[in-house]
Amino acid sequence: MYIRTLSPEELEGIETGLRSSDAFTLRRSQILLASSREQRPKTIAYNLGCATQTVRNAIHAFEQKGLACLKQESSRPKTVQAQLDQLKCEALRALLHQSPRTFGKMTSQWTLELAAEICFERGLTAIQMSIETIRQALKRLGVGWDGNGPSIGLPVLIPRMPGKNNGVMT
Repeated sequence: MYIRTLSPEELEGIETGLRSSDAFTLRRSQILLASSREQRPKTIAYNLGCATQTVRNAIHAFEQKGLACLKQESSRPKTVQAQLDQLKCEALRALLHQSPRTFGKMTSQWTLELAAEICFERGLTAIQMSIETIRQALKRLGVGWDGNGPSIGLPVLIPRMPGKNNGVMT
């Protein structure tokens, strides 16, 4: 797996990238130049101290984007979709209006972690969510929660703090 034959402009762009202070651009340029010299991805990876898949990714990106692949793109997701839609958020609200004891738990105080656990157990979600996901869902419902509990009549949610009495404030 090698890159195609480079045009003079592409070769110049890659050689310019070799002098870049940006590590991503430098590494990609090194990979592409080595590939243009018909070195195999495994050999390039070994020589540069990177993964073979990194080399393949660089070659694939060059084939698709040309010299534009020398600039690192954002690693943020292109779209973000909430794990809990509005219907599930309302189900979460209804769930939190009940005591955790209703669900067989040994406490009467809600924590974000406990809410995530029960949502998963009750089939509200396919996987157990993080406490941040629960906090964001409550925020979308208009329930302000700053660590001292929600502001509109829900049971007090208590963050679980490592080494802090399991997050239960008494």
